[in-house]
Amino acid sequence: MSNKTIVITRPSGQARQLSEALQLSLRNSGFTPESAPKIISLPLLTIAPKDDDLLVGQIGTALKTADLAIFVSPNAIECTMRLLERPWKALSNKPVPIGVMGGSSMAALKNHGIGLEANPAKVILPQNNMQWDSEGLWTELQNLHWNWPTKKVIIFKGEGGRDWLADTLKNAGAQVEAFSVYARVPLDLNSSAWNEIHKMEFANSFWILTSSEAVRYLGQAKLPLALATAVCSHHNIAAAAEQIGFGEVTTCEPGDEALIAASQVWLAN
Repeated sequence: MSNKTIVITRPSGQARQLSEALQLSLRNSGFTPESAPKIISLPLLTIAPKDDDLLVGQIGTALKTADLAIFVSPNAIECTMRLLERPWKALSNKPVPIGVMGGSSMAALKNHGIGLEANPAKVILPQNNMQWDSEGLWTELQNLHWNWPTKKVIIFKGEGGRDWLADTLKNAGAQVEAFSVYARVPLDLNSSAWNEIHKMEFANSFWILTSSEAVRYLGQAKLPLALATAVCSHHNIAAAAEQIGFGEVTTCEPGDEALIAASQVWLAN
């Protein structure tokens, strides 16, 4: 049995998808059950969707006059659609353009039939996957050459989080209304989910990090991270990983394929 361990720190559902894809990739690369690394799911944050009739009404009212709707993450899409329980095109008299920051969010939209309708809403995505973030989306939005003081933008997000894009839109003159459609609940430091972590060899561990907030919370666990290696899907996440003391931090392009490829490189070394 390999003494190497890969730790996936995403929320449970997303971690399962990545774990299954990673295991398939390893098998296709010739890894056997004996030679494959152990894969541990450590959901540092749990996504808790909001369930609030008042919020549903507020969102419905806002969408009727919105010029642009921005989803900050796939979780924002899933939690919004679960909350509203209606097809996206039924929420407005016109196809409201949608802004997203990455390929996973595009996939989440398609899962709900958004952008696939007969008269689809325009979906705005940074063209360069190395810019799948708030700054990249703002670059794309500027290419629209809109008169922002005449525009109303609504943003679907989680509680807390980064407000850079909302602040930038406000500074440009747009009317911005943000809706928190989920909360992030940190993993209890006394949870049994940490048991396998405490038993593993940190020098032979590879951590997949995809959330700056989750990384900052990980820093509270007081683990020997200086021995461990991390891969991060964004430079902001990498900065957070370095701050909490990871010994080696690498970055890769966003998306599961890039994370899996980085895992394969680590295993080969």
